[in-house]
This record gives sequence, C-alpha cells and structure tokens, in this order.
Amino acid sequence: MQTTPVSLPELLYIHDPLCGWCFGMSPVINRVQQEFAGRLDVSVLCGGMATGERATPISETWGYIKNALGDVEKATGVTLGSAFKALAEEGTYFYDSEPPCRAIVAFRQITQDPARAVGFAHAVQAALFQDGLDLNEPSTYNVLLLPFGVDVVEFQRRFAAPETVRATQQEFAAVARIGVQGFPTSVVRIGEQGYVLARGYQPYEHVRQGLEQLLAEAQ
Repeated sequence: MQTTPVSLPELLYIHDPLCGWCFGMSPVINRVQQEFAGRLDVSVLCGGMATGERATPISETWGYIKNALGDVEKATGVTLGSAFKALAEEGTYFYDSEPPCRAIVAFRQITQDPARAVGFAHAVQAALFQDGLDLNEPSTYNVLLLPFGVDVVEFQRRFAAPETVRATQQEFAAVARIGVQGFPTSVVRIGEQGYVLARGYQPYEHVRQGLEQLLAEAQ
C-alpha cells in the first residue's frame, strides 16, 4: 500500500543577496537546515531590496552601508572581505538586487530543489561580501555553480530568459504581499498557517528555541 508523503513544516528564509544582515544570518539558516533535517524543510525567497529606483551606484549609499556592516560583523561574527570593501570604496559598482535574485530563481527552476537553493543563495552572497565579485555579470555565477553540479549553459539560458525575469518580479511581489518590511525575515509555515519566527538577524540559539516551540505546538 502506498503512503502519502508527510509534508514537513517549512522555514521560509526571506532575504536579499545585497543585504549585509542577511549575509550574517546565512550561517544560522545553514545550521538550522542541518540540525533540523527531517523535521523541517528550509527554502529561500528573494525580496528585491535594491531594485528599480532603489538600485544605484554603491558610492551613493556606501557611507551608511559601511557603518551598518561594521555592526553586522560585531553582532554576527561574519567577516567582510577586503575585496568587497575595495569594490565598494571604488564606488562605481551598481548595487542592484535583481540580477543575483534572478540567478537564485534560475537555480531553483533548474534544480527543483529548495534545499540546494539555500546553499546557492549563501554562495552568491559570499561571492560579493567576501570575494568582491560582480553579481551583475552573468559569468560570475559559472564558478558558483560548480559545487552544485548545475549545467552552466542551461543556467545561462534560464538566467537570460524573459520568463525568469518575470518569475523574479513575481517573487518580489509575493514577498511584498505577505507584508515583509525588512530583511532578513524568517517565517515558519505549518499547514496553512504562517508564523513569523524572526525579524532581522537573530542568533542560532534564539532561532532554535523558537522553532522547537512552534514544532511542539504543532504536534
């Protein structure tokens, strides 16, 4: 007799690739994914923090970003790479969330594996915040795909496709509709119900305790 697979609760990690606090939160989400395996699915959504009129040369916001990233390093323990700081100080890098968000959407479309997309999203952030790579350049993603075994040609086809552009915009709209006002935001979905687990960065122990409470109440 066949049994219907049990749908696990899901942690929706709502982030933006250009968000420094999201970069700080990423190790927490990775640890949740490892330590709650079999009890909780984890997936990542992109919010589109710096898109449209909000996408500007980094020189226009670097003063604010620089101070905020100092706070990120102190609070979360992540380290911003010298290559990223040099990129920002140079000033011409166009701070646009759409291309890296579209890369994550394309990766998810190809793999059909939300769990692997969480790892790829972290790799995208590390490429910027540690290695200072240009996330607006499609070829940047080729090396990031290697550990995931994703075909580069297929990825680049998807990345450039109008339907992927539309899917990315739809994801931004979906995040806006559920009322997310800042990144990162972590939401737990249990059945038809959604519960905000964390707004902004939270250390692992805080997230773990909140998850344990939600999962216990759902049983």
